[in-house]
Amino acid sequence: MPRDRLRELLDAVLGDENSSLGAMAEAAYVSPFHFARTLAAGAGESPVALRRRVMLERAAWRLARGARVTDAALEAGYESVDGFTRAFARAYGHPPSSTPARTPHRLPAPNGVHFHPPMHLWLTAEASRSAGHEVVELQVHHDVADTRALLELAAGLPAAVTSARTRPGQLVLDWDGPEESVADVLGAVVWTKEVWLASIEGLDQPERVDRELPELLDHHREISARWLAMVRTAESTGAWGDRVVDALCDPPQSFILGGIVAHVLTYAAHRRLIVRAMLRDVGIEVDAGDPLDWIARRSTPRP
Repeated sequence: MPRDRLRELLDAVLGDENSSLGAMAEAAYVSPFHFARTLAAGAGESPVALRRRVMLERAAWRLARGARVTDAALEAGYESVDGFTRAFARAYGHPPSSTPARTPHRLPAPNGVHFHPPMHLWLTAEASRSAGHEVVELQVHHDVADTRALLELAAGLPAAVTSARTRPGQLVLDWDGPEESVADVLGAVVWTKEVWLASIEGLDQPERVDRELPELLDHHREISARWLAMVRTAESTGAWGDRVVDALCDPPQSFILGGIVAHVLTYAAHRRLIVRAMLRDVGIEVDAGDPLDWIARRSTPRP
């Protein structure tokens, strides 16, 4: 069986005699500096903070089952009951002496590592799920917002610019056909979501319509609202691994829902960059479309 180095480090953190960083490092046969750096990288939490939190969780579990505050404080490694009481009250919002029976003992954790009764650890997937959710949410919302910004920009330009076939024969995906103008490429961004939503929602194949840019902007608002709702539902129900049987394909094919979203985001990002390049080719100034810039703008308070 392969060596689980992270588990060995956690054992060193939580060993009964290892109340200091030096003792933890000695138990793991490494220097305190290397021990702290390795544990923080693997668990997202310093050794001392992780130990303190898990010991408080154990204390809360013991108190909820009738343990005395003094005993819980000593078992948690505190030298005084007063110090333990202050730390416990900060973490749980009430003093240890008033801990209700069967109260939940888990505290917020960046790594999913928790005390598990009676003397074990529990490693949940909650931290990774949260992080994954945040990344997906950012990408999906940035895609929608950036597409809207490009549509708004293009809708204000002369039709001679946005409808000009400046890139004859340009293909992004063979089955989508040529995308030779700015309007073509932006239409494909919206159309891709529309056709995949039809498969996911069990609707008939939508008719592909060539819309003027102001009309396409309105259509994008409708499609993006449905797209965001679908993503929220998939996240809340844990459906990312579900398979969608796409009867619109000939013959029908099945696709993993998370893969569909990844596919859409990949080619939407590619097309948005193509639009920017096409606009620059004709002297239109446009930003880089960087998600970091978008986040910064959202975070900046309005005057």
